[in-house]
Amino acid sequence: MEASDTNTQRNYYDDLATRALGQGHPLEEAIERAASAYLDGKPATQGKHKLAKKERDKLFWLSRAVKDCPTSAWSTEPMVLALARYLSQEQLAVEGLVNAVAQIAPDALIRAVRYSGLVLNQQPLRRAELTLAGASCPAVRELCRVLDIFDQAHRLRVKAVQAAKDRLTHLSAFDFLVYASLYAFECLVGKDIAAMKAGQATESRTELAWHAINDLLAWKLETADESSLKLNDASIGLSLARHLRPILFDEGRGGASEAVQNFHAFHALLDAQIELNEFISRSADAFCYDDSIRFVRHEDRLEIMEVDPAARTAWQNDGHKLRRLHDYWFHRAIDEFVEYVAGDPGRWDIGRPENADANRMAWLRALQAKLRLQEVYGIADEVTSDLGESVDVFQALLSLNLMSAHFERDFLVAFADRLDSMGDWRSALQKMTMDGFLNGMQNRLPITWSGREAKITNITGWTVTSSQPKGSPRMASAILDFWTYDMAVLAARLQRSEPGLQPHLFERPVLKFGATLVQLPWIVGMQNNSTAAINNLRRLGSRRGNVQEETQRIEASLARVLESRGFRVQPNWQPPREEAFDDPGEVDVIAAREGHLFVLEVKSTFIRRSQREAWVHATTTLRKAGLQLQRKMAAVLRAVESSAEFRMAIGLNDGQSITHHHGWIVDTSIESDHQRFSGFLKISVEEMLIALRDDRHQLKDLSGFRTASPELTESPDQDQSYSRTTMYPDGFSAERFVKVIEAGVVWDEVGNDGQAMQGQGFLAC
Repeated sequence: MEASDTNTQRNYYDDLATRALGQGHPLEEAIERAASAYLDGKPATQGKHKLAKKERDKLFWLSRAVKDCPTSAWSTEPMVLALARYLSQEQLAVEGLVNAVAQIAPDALIRAVRYSGLVLNQQPLRRAELTLAGASCPAVRELCRVLDIFDQAHRLRVKAVQAAKDRLTHLSAFDFLVYASLYAFECLVGKDIAAMKAGQATESRTELAWHAINDLLAWKLETADESSLKLNDASIGLSLARHLRPILFDEGRGGASEAVQNFHAFHALLDAQIELNEFISRSADAFCYDDSIRFVRHEDRLEIMEVDPAARTAWQNDGHKLRRLHDYWFHRAIDEFVEYVAGDPGRWDIGRPENADANRMAWLRALQAKLRLQEVYGIADEVTSDLGESVDVFQALLSLNLMSAHFERDFLVAFADRLDSMGDWRSALQKMTMDGFLNGMQNRLPITWSGREAKITNITGWTVTSSQPKGSPRMASAILDFWTYDMAVLAARLQRSEPGLQPHLFERPVLKFGATLVQLPWIVGMQNNSTAAINNLRRLGSRRGNVQEETQRIEASLARVLESRGFRVQPNWQPPREEAFDDPGEVDVIAAREGHLFVLEVKSTFIRRSQREAWVHATTTLRKAGLQLQRKMAAVLRAVESSAEFRMAIGLNDGQSITHHHGWIVDTSIESDHQRFSGFLKISVEEMLIALRDDRHQLKDLSGFRTASPELTESPDQDQSYSRTTMYPDGFSAERFVKVIEAGVVWDEVGNDGQAMQGQGFLAC
């Protein structure tokens, strides 16, 4: 391994390790600290010079700390993650590094290779280093053979997708969406509606198709001509005449027309993209990020061996918990709606009588999402959109849910009803379309569009308030922009290869093509609008100016609920700076009761859908949170011992002492719940709120609930499937609260319904 080439220049990581050694920490821990700093992007500067990532890489990997790293330290999580970062890039090569680690810590190297994502991005330099190391290390040599099998399987699937794309390069983005819409009504909608009526979940095939279509739309935008992204009635009419009408209306539809050939090609392309996506999510990502399984090679074939069934079960249960949390907030919305109607029975009827039930359901869904956004994510009544407009959150949620209600009733259910009687998807879609034309020239095609101004006029009525009895066109415009996915803007960014998050179709379901807005009834009518709102704000909008304030509101909300349970609470406490200790930073929430001291580190993020996203969150945000909490807990305990003022602030009078202290990472996500980071328990905000409110009965299943019927006003005790038994039979206490959290008592009555989160199976290579 090369030594540092900067003998005259101090090395930040060496200084960090030396300082830790001087404080009495062992060498292994000193190197862990250096590696953790590297993973956290430190140092940001060197003198007045802002360090680029490649400069920081060089500084770390050529440091004395790495050169002197003992065998035991290579197996620690920070060093494994650091090595994974090295393997994921090609700008820096450290001679002999990989081979040296292979000789002294082969298991650490293998873990790092997995975490690096090298399985799908097999960079020549890194593979050459691994091949060299494999010459003298059988375990690494076997790893290289496994990587080869993955590489071949991946290449075959990529080739299949590309071959299918080549048949449809001539389609515009809108043409592509026309075929996607026909596909949805042929293969998805009828099954989704049937399952919905039966109270069954069918997310699997539908979500796979949605995500594949989202990926393929991005491909279309990457090569799109600017003019094709500006639609008008004439260009839309030409597209429909060429691509939709021959399939849906022309006789001899089984013939070899251009449209029919395109539709067959679309089927093949979507199947290929789904196969590729499934290979990545269920095989490659599992290889990289699922420590509960191992891939075992048998000649040129890989099989899955489960090594940690408990971890597999935990991941599967996360999906089940997400569904029950969705139900929890709907129950909370029902309770609030019952109180709202009780104050004024006239509020029961919303809109025209024939639409009242659907409107009530939309109102409940909007309230459900608003409660969750406010209490869990700290979202205010108004937020700022990407365009700088102020948007009323409830009105935005209500507008989207009313759109969903319209598409579900007038498109999806209407289609399913005709499909039941006619038995053929084309005939059913023909009938629905023609009935729409005969009933006031209503568009009932599988894809809809309108001008922006017309759309604003249509939804202005959804923005009616006591102060705006006729609605607000300005608010309607802001709401529309809030849910809009601009095709031209995204195309320009993709074509310039600029970094940035790509919206999913269900996060921003209004597709902007110039002055024309396009909507897909099969998405808007079936999507989870609560998840759409959360990810619109927390994933796509993670850099909004409101985000820091929102995190502070989460902290304040937790503080209020803790205070309501008799805790003395100190939010946002800034420890005094002490020369002998690292700056711990602000402590989010401190709470004390009955000798129990709680130090909470609060994190806010979005809802994830893959093991990779969950792993990245665990190894970045949560890993860092554990280190932060380590410093903060130490600072709080020092203050308890040394500061009478602080003791008074947390309710410790003379003679009282802290007998137990608990450091918890409280996160808006549920992934990695009840795992420990630097020894500290990680739990979700929602689990903590339910534990403090003692209302786990609200987690009962609502899969069969489809209408806002009058039974809403009846006693909630009528459903006996979930016990209303308190989690605190002897009364609330700090000791029992700790047991409720640490033992996961909130989830005791939530069984596994077998509906595991997507991504649980695996594809053989």
